[in-house]
Amino acid sequence: MYPVLFRIGSLDITSFGVMVALGALAGLWVFRRELARAGLPDAALDAAVYGLGGGLVGAKLLYVFEHRAEGPFFSLVLDRGGMSWFGGFVGGLLAGYATIRANRWPLVHVLSAATPALAVGQMLGRVGCFLVGDDYGHPTDLPWGVAFPRGLPPTSERVHPTQLYEAAFLLVLAWMLIRWRRRGVDDRKVLGRYFVVAGVFRFALEFLRVNTRVVGPLTVAHIFSALVAILGIAILMAPQARSESGARIRA
Repeated sequence: MYPVLFRIGSLDITSFGVMVALGALAGLWVFRRELARAGLPDAALDAAVYGLGGGLVGAKLLYVFEHRAEGPFFSLVLDRGGMSWFGGFVGGLLAGYATIRANRWPLVHVLSAATPALAVGQMLGRVGCFLVGDDYGHPTDLPWGVAFPRGLPPTSERVHPTQLYEAAFLLVLAWMLIRWRRRGVDDRKVLGRYFVVAGVFRFALEFLRVNTRVVGPLTVAHIFSALVAILGIAILMAPQARSESGARIRA
């Protein structure tokens, strides 16, 4: 574990913060390449910038809501880890959606171009979670189990490194998304598949994670991941709108 990489005066530079920053930069780079390859306007990168801001706010607020019984509000806000992916997903999606609609860019095409970037950015963020010992799983006897004595919360037991499980999955998902797009798979199908695959995987992984159960054996993340998968199914089953079947806007 490397929760704090170095200090600048009284400011701690955490591994989680560095990995989130790297994830944002890598995601923006991938998104720009996908926009260019699809012939979409380079200005659509603004959707990612605003989405990043909305995602960070949403990720922190949902984390605070989920852990509200564990400490004061401002203590949870300033927690060195403390980010909920689904809060970030919703916050980022809403901010990106508003930006795309305000600029009248083709919604499905831009969102499809963003899917590999989302997977890459989240993958690096999950590595950051591992480095600070956040979002780990239940105890395990498997040889790759990891203890997090300075984790969030600390544990001396060897547990499932669910952060790395998800990071590996997201790396494969990013490769699949890029491959589908290179092969000319329809943007609506790429977007729908992303939601379905990401939602189903996270729903299954959540059974291994240590998290507060809110409805029987289900957590808040279970509910969100199920909704994401249902949204993906709806996108895949919806008829293609005429406005989205024409040529893409070029820069």
